[in-house]
Amino acid sequence: MRALVRSASDPTKVAKLEGLGVQVVRGDMKERQSLDAACRGISAVLSTASSFVSRQEGDSIRSVDLEGQVSLIEAAEAAGVHHFVFVSFPPIEIEFPLQSAKRAVERRLKDGEMTYTVLQPTFFMEAWLSSSLGFDAAGATVRLYGTGENKISWISYRDVARFVAASVDNPAARNAVIKLGGPEALSPREVVRIFEAIAGRRFDIKCVPEDSLRTQQQTATDAFQQSSAALVLYYARGEVIDMQETLRKFPGRLVSVREYARAGA
Repeated sequence: MRALVRSASDPTKVAKLEGLGVQVVRGDMKERQSLDAACRGISAVLSTASSFVSRQEGDSIRSVDLEGQVSLIEAAEAAGVHHFVFVSFPPIEIEFPLQSAKRAVERRLKDGEMTYTVLQPTFFMEAWLSSSLGFDAAGATVRLYGTGENKISWISYRDVARFVAASVDNPAARNAVIKLGGPEALSPREVVRIFEAIAGRRFDIKCVPEDSLRTQQQTATDAFQQSSAALVLYYARGEVIDMQETLRKFPGRLVSVREYARAGA
């Protein structure tokens, strides 16, 4: 197994990969030669890279999420890679730069030479139920977007990672687009009640009206700001994924919001 990491990657995380027996290669999504080297001699590429995760100088939605991903696909094809697994997100009824990049990469994969799998998880509980996005369980304060009443199929990044790995060998993943959600759909307010019950105290809740979110998205001038605002609007509107059929093809137990809340308590 081989992992592409940047020169600026967290040394602790890199060391953990190496400790698991992973071959680490240095490179960058914006540097085609490094992608050629990373793809040489392998049979499958699993791509989760995004400028939203760890932005460095020169990173943008265009340079990483669009051009970088397409360059990686081309490098994989040139190296004779058989299967490409790409982590995206479900289609959203709002136009914004990150979605445009994701859909373009998906189309490039479908039109290409390799077997492809596109995984479209909804909201990662580890991100959206964290203080960085206004869900401060430790401080018992929560910022909800919209009314907080629309249900969401929250999913753990650990389960997404399991689906990514399983896609390599599962026939159901061949040339497939698969939406991913968690074991149950809960509104943000229901999630708050779960955290309150585990913590044994009430949370202070503040809501950002959907009209304000829409104005932020429409007036944003930066691609990252436009995309961030659109994703928050997506949260406000909710997304429910029926996982019954997918779990028949990819058996396994999914992490629940309650389990995530207990782990952080």
